[in-house]
Amino acid sequence: MLYRVARPLLFALPEETVHDLTLTLLRQGGGRLLAPAVADKPVQVMGLRFPNPVGLAAGLDKNGDCIDGLAALGFGFIEVGTVTPRAQAGNPKPRLFRLPEAQALINRMGFNNKGVDYLLAAVRRRRFDGVLGINIGKNASTPVEQAVDDYLYCLERVHAEASYVVVNVSSPNTAGLRALQHGDALERLLETLRARQTELDQRSGRRVPLVIKIAPDNDADTLGAMAEAFVRHGMDGVIVSNTTIERPQVGHLARGKEQGGLSGAPLKPLADQALSTVVSALNGALPVIGVGGIQSGTDAADKQQRGAALVQLYSGLIYQGPALIKDAVDGWR
Repeated sequence: MLYRVARPLLFALPEETVHDLTLTLLRQGGGRLLAPAVADKPVQVMGLRFPNPVGLAAGLDKNGDCIDGLAALGFGFIEVGTVTPRAQAGNPKPRLFRLPEAQALINRMGFNNKGVDYLLAAVRRRRFDGVLGINIGKNASTPVEQAVDDYLYCLERVHAEASYVVVNVSSPNTAGLRALQHGDALERLLETLRARQTELDQRSGRRVPLVIKIAPDNDADTLGAMAEAFVRHGMDGVIVSNTTIERPQVGHLARGKEQGGLSGAPLKPLADQALSTVVSALNGALPVIGVGGIQSGTDAADKQQRGAALVQLYSGLIYQGPALIKDAVDGWR
């Protein structure tokens, strides 16, 4: 209720200003004021115990500054990042756009973050002892041909603090990044990261699952080939999906043609179809985390029915507020 009262005021402000204000509020413990009670619905996925199956997607807390405040909202797990080896400013502003008529967002943030060392310092200050995912990417200045070096560097740095690590090769806002989803580039990336994961796991004495996040903008044959590669290389899970460069239901809107990734309600049909395709192709070999377009408990249940082992939220929080977390948990069966 409190969020619904505040939302018109927040929507009167520029998008990135609201984002920064939200992070400030969360850092100061405001999550406790906004959060309804969330039921325990524990699930076991990737060898990890989640108190409930509804998590925060990467992108909101890129630098790990707000982990405790976000945890107070009732999430079953938190994912921070995307983080890169070196700090980078991201793309020029404006780069975040609300489309209220469609309950959607378009962003072209470009992995703006303070770098992996800053994130690690923030992560080590957390009181939260639940499941924490760390999402890693490459710097914009790193050639795609050398991208694996950035992912290796981040994996090595974050392994000790992460419950699981996500390899983000699907943002549309870093030039060439999505090429890493296919062919020889994908094979090399998976082979190299899995070998290093095994070394780090053995050295630390604990298994840190390695998950890959993919785009919905792939046809069924391509998704099937990707799924086969994930299984063959021994990945631990798949996140379906990131934002889309397609413009379903929003192309006619004033900001509907802004460059960047579309998220929110219009993404759901595309993300759901990709989810179903990947789940079918994997045939139970790997768990899948469903993301994209969740605006209600019914939407979360749709992901579960399509085979998702967990779900994540982000854009829906902008429109529905923290009550969406409880609704999504309640919708899970």
